This record gives sequence, C-alpha cells and structure tokens, in this order.
Amino acid sequence: MSRGYVLYGAAGSGSVAVEAALTLLGEPYRVVERATWKDAAVREEMARVNPMRQVPALILPTGELMTESAAILTLLADGCADSGLAPGLESPMRPRFLRWMSFISAQIYSLYWVRDDITRLAADAGHEAVIRERTAARITDCWRIMGEQAAPAGRFLLGDEVSVLDLYLAVVSRWGPRRKSFYAAAPGLAGVVRAVDAEPRLAALWAERFPFAEGWEG
Repeated sequence: MSRGYVLYGAAGSGSVAVEAALTLLGEPYRVVERATWKDAAVREEMARVNPMRQVPALILPTGELMTESAAILTLLADGCADSGLAPGLESPMRPRFLRWMSFISAQIYSLYWVRDDITRLAADAGHEAVIRERTAARITDCWRIMGEQAAPAGRFLLGDEVSVLDLYLAVVSRWGPRRKSFYAAAPGLAGVVRAVDAEPRLAALWAERFPFAEGWEG
C-alpha cells in the first residue's frame, strides 16, 4: 500500500468521515477537493472519476475505484481488522454494524442528493420549500427510529472503542436540519456523536475539514 490513497471529496462532506477513518488507521492519503454540489462544471469534471458525479470517491493503492461512503468505510475498517474500527465477521455486533451503516446511507444520506439542489426534483420554485420541509422531516424521523433502536453499547454505538459507524453518524448528523434537531430526535445518541467530536486523534482533522464554528449545531 505504498502508493497511498487518493480521496476525491470536499470539506464538510461525506468524504470527511473517510478522512477520519484513514487518519485513525494511520494510512497515507491525499484529498482532491471536489465540492460537486456547488458547481455544475465541477460535477462534470468529477464524472471522469465517478460517473455518479458524487464524492466521496476513493482510489485504492491498487488503482481500483471505490465509491459509496458506507462501502468505503466498511472496506477500510475490514482491511485492518486489528484497528477495532468495525466488528469482525464472527462478532455478534456485526449485524448491528451492517444494519446501521446501511440505514444511514440508504435512508438519510441519500436524501442530501435532493437537499443539495432542490431543483433536481422541484417542478417549479413553489415546490422547493415543500420538498425542503418534507425531506427534513423524513431525516428527523429516521434519526428518531435509529435513536429508539440503536442504544449505544458503551461510549460508542458498538462498545467503548470508536468505529467507522460512529464516524459516519457524527458527520451525517451535522448536516441540515443539523445537530439540534438530531439531539431532539435521538437524545440517546447525543453522547456518541459528542464523543466522536471530542476524539483527540481527530482534533486537527475536524479543525481543518469540518470546524466547529459558532452556530454549527443549528
């Protein structure tokens, strides 16, 4: 793995969870900044790497492309079993890990394709506020469901050691409607994301890539 990883991503995006995982693993990587939701030209440029025109996209040291944040995080964690970033295949926590990784990806993260550019689905300007309101309500309801069914097994979701599931949760829960809404919907998970926020090994990463600026919780 001497070539290291190349990560196409952007500050404040889902790629930050991947950066956090690579940081905890001590793996060399470089980021190619691509804020695809801000500029159509950037999206078209990104299409040369990922036809979905989305980040994160990770070029493995072998040269192979990986997309889809949950899959990337799982691959990285499974590739270094002694890191503790994911439960092993035989662990009783493995089903829980896979369930909630997939839940965040399919039920919550996917809605940001809409929220990042409401015009993708809004037939006219009058529909935009309704779509924004209803997607926010759906996200909040999904957090409520997860909060009711995914009680932490320790300091974090799967025990007392941070996992890529915790990283994923902490990053995605910071997006709109933002953390105050998340805390209200899933109060039992508040301690988990705050523990990830306070992880000393990630302090420099958070400061550079997703800073806790005034009002960041919403």
